[in-house]
Amino acid sequence: MKKIVALASAAILGLGVVACDSSAENAAEEQAEATDEAVEEQADAAEDAGAITDAEEDAITDASEDQKDAAEDAADEMDSGTPE
Repeated sequence: MKKIVALASAAILGLGVVACDSSAENAAEEQAEATDEAVEEQADAAEDAGAITDAEEDAITDASEDQKDAAEDAADEMDSGTPE
């Protein structure tokens, strides 16, 4: 459920900024989102396989989300100079 809400939120937010961002900024943000999703999928799979605990999976996904946010802020600075 948490993942569905996160993906829905990302999609809605993405629609709002597509109209005003440069193609380079959009590409950087899309790459950050794709990387975050891949890390989260790997962490989920590792947890499902019993290789890591729920707490470890949460820590991995939280760290991935922080990295994605930082990458998106850096991409936002490409156009405006300040993160959105």
